[in-house]
Amino acid sequence: MSFHLVVGHGPAGAATARLLAEQGHRVRVATRTGRPAGQAVEGVEHLALDASDPAGLTRAARGAVALYGCAAPPLPQWTERWPALNSALCAAAEDSGAVLVMLGNLYGYGPVERPMTEDLPLAATGPKGRVRAAAWEQARALHEAGRIRAVEVRASDFFGPGVTDGGHLAARAMPALLKGRPVAALGDPDTPHSWTYLPDVARALVEVAGEERAWGRAWHVPNTPALSVRAMVERLAAEAGTGPVAVRRLSPVLLGVAGLFSPLLRELREVRYQFDRPFTVDASAYEAEFTVRATPLAEQLAATVGWWRERLEGPAAR
Repeated sequence: MSFHLVVGHGPAGAATARLLAEQGHRVRVATRTGRPAGQAVEGVEHLALDASDPAGLTRAARGAVALYGCAAPPLPQWTERWPALNSALCAAAEDSGAVLVMLGNLYGYGPVERPMTEDLPLAATGPKGRVRAAAWEQARALHEAGRIRAVEVRASDFFGPGVTDGGHLAARAMPALLKGRPVAALGDPDTPHSWTYLPDVARALVEVAGEERAWGRAWHVPNTPALSVRAMVERLAAEAGTGPVAVRRLSPVLLGVAGLFSPLLRELREVRYQFDRPFTVDASAYEAEFTVRATPLAEQLAATVGWWRERLEGPAAR
């Protein structure tokens, strides 16, 4: 049994901690509150800690074999808070010798015209894309200097049980389609898009932590073939027995007005391109080297609908 430190207890951090505990490891989760975001999991210890404090995070990481960077500041605060958080993660990895496993996303590539592979340049021009690219470049430079061991796992939009934030197939779409109501879509609802199933994110993070040949570079989490927002809503509604459900594109004018009142919508303007054109991920490099594969879509749909139905219709919702 080995000790693993997970920083952050959002959907990905919680899923990763749960998986590690199920495998018999000793798991500590560091968050600002020190409290689980949902139901407590046996074998997972929670620690109150400001993860951007290098001294505190370093103390918490001592003895760990792997350190998972699954925390993220609120979107409007990315440019101000990511550098300190990432520097603290790197400092803790250097002091403890733990493998630094970073959960990344696809913002760093910026707009591209083909399926994304890990060899694409990190050419983002917006501030959120640049700060995410800089985080990995910092860790990679330290890895290449022999000071830490680091790896990044990049995911597309999260989807699945436990994912309640984001407006694509979670907080906005799922409650509506379960009631047979229309779903509003950002961008073109018919353009292909890659969705990353949350349990597959956790499985990939845990797998590369133990694979030395994975370290020193970034990898894409395996996904099922890309589907548009409309196609995913149709399949989810069919699974729920509430279809067909209309999918309507949100007016750019309406989005602009809403952005005046919503910091989140205002920040999302930088990455609108992800839903205005095809946004697809190629994970063949990962699949050629490691064992994790995307969960079959039918299982993803069934688990997601079941989780949301319990959340919305369970005793606490009545």
